[in-house]
Amino acid sequence: MIIFRIIFIIFIVLKFRLDEFFKLRKNSLLSILLYPLSLIKSKKDNRAIRLRLALESLGPIFIKFGQMLSTRKDLLPNDIAIELSKLQDKVPPFEFKKVKQTIENAYSKKISSVFKEFNEKPVASASVAQVHFAILHNGEKVAVKILRPNIESEVKKDIKLLHLIANILYKIWSDGKRLKPDEVVSEFERHTQSELNLLLEAGHCSHLGENFKDKKLLVVPSVFWDYCHEKVMVMERMDGIPISNIDAIKKNKINLSELAKNGVEIFFTQVFRDGFFHADMHPGNIFVSKENITCPSYIAIDCAIVGSLSREDQYNLARMLQATLKQDYDKLSQLFIAAGWVSSDTNKSDLEQTLRATCEPIFEKPLSEIEFGSLLLYLFDSTRQFGPSIQPSLILLQKTLIHIEGMGREIYSDLDFWGLAEPYLDEWISNQFSPIKLKEFLEQNHYEILDKASSLPGEIFDLLDSIKFLANDGKKNIDLVKNLEASLQNQRKWQNLTILTLIGIIMILMGTMLP
Repeated sequence: MIIFRIIFIIFIVLKFRLDEFFKLRKNSLLSILLYPLSLIKSKKDNRAIRLRLALESLGPIFIKFGQMLSTRKDLLPNDIAIELSKLQDKVPPFEFKKVKQTIENAYSKKISSVFKEFNEKPVASASVAQVHFAILHNGEKVAVKILRPNIESEVKKDIKLLHLIANILYKIWSDGKRLKPDEVVSEFERHTQSELNLLLEAGHCSHLGENFKDKKLLVVPSVFWDYCHEKVMVMERMDGIPISNIDAIKKNKINLSELAKNGVEIFFTQVFRDGFFHADMHPGNIFVSKENITCPSYIAIDCAIVGSLSREDQYNLARMLQATLKQDYDKLSQLFIAAGWVSSDTNKSDLEQTLRATCEPIFEKPLSEIEFGSLLLYLFDSTRQFGPSIQPSLILLQKTLIHIEGMGREIYSDLDFWGLAEPYLDEWISNQFSPIKLKEFLEQNHYEILDKASSLPGEIFDLLDSIKFLANDGKKNIDLVKNLEASLQNQRKWQNLTILTLIGIIMILMGTMLP
């Protein structure tokens, strides 16, 4: 029952003295009730270790929540984020009888009718699913991912409790309004829900695989759609070297320098070419292919968590990275304001000085010693005082960058991340305004352009009516409004000509830019 779960959570909170994490609002009822605890000395372990142990005691969903929190270094102190990253999402496997039952319920047939061979022993077991190797009747070697029985209801109950805890913290915690704990839980809920439907993960896997169909940089397992279900996913079995096994990579004579460079290229390709990226690229999900040792490729598995960026996000991010690399703090502050990463009323000079004060000490080190992912973390962290928090997609991106950069430097310590990044960004930004890109934009959006052009004057006059109402109401700025109305009335005469002109421009551009 949920009441027993709540009692257990309270017990764990008190056992590990997690009350010390929160500056409770002065004279709140809870601060008064918990005052006696303040007289008791904490356990010997520091706060970060106590939090990790508490989450491990609370079970799989809280472990996953802690793992997600470890990536939110924009919210957590560094010592806590580092400690939470040690959380291991490994739980005992569930018995084969239940595996068999889930598969047979999904396919409405015997497991022997679906698979020629099925290894009863799982190769991986986590809080949400476990993976088995199998062979299809056509001889294809596959990996089969199966959801844990009743995992949906368990997740639902624990997330409900997390929302309850978040709402309480919002009311009693002095930092509650700034950190918005309920939004953090909602973000976690979105990620977890995507893991509970294996068809979504299959779609992500297929999408990423299509983006890298040449398999030169990144290999993604093929999905066997005829065998996929919400609770069962069948994919190509991959054979590679774990990215963390540097000795085995060296033993296979794989070019370490090229491997590290290709990792950086994969990151920028996903982000700026595709606007779609694998957001869980920790060492457990990344392998190295043995196929081409001179220009090696990576193998990515577990595509449950992905990120996406709009065209606007891509452009803003590219310019931000470029400005950071060039140490152009004036442009950087302008970009933060224009992109909405800080409040629109932010004083630009104050923001510029904050960014400069954050970056300058870091740039005193040799570039080879500067971790770009960590630098972005410090940038985002330093701007918290100026308003809106950074979008979740950018947080996922930052986490991915930290993983990619960390793996690259582990593989090849002399990796010049900065040298690889700067020309890539310069070229990408300049290409956004090339005739080819313009042609592509016009081809893809010409109907929308014409539609907007035809409706825009009407929308302008609707806006004018609103302005007139306000002016009449307040009896202010009437002359200004009348002048604006006269100007717009004059513009109405040219509406049809404007539309025809736009049509002509589009036709001319498309004609002249055709190969």
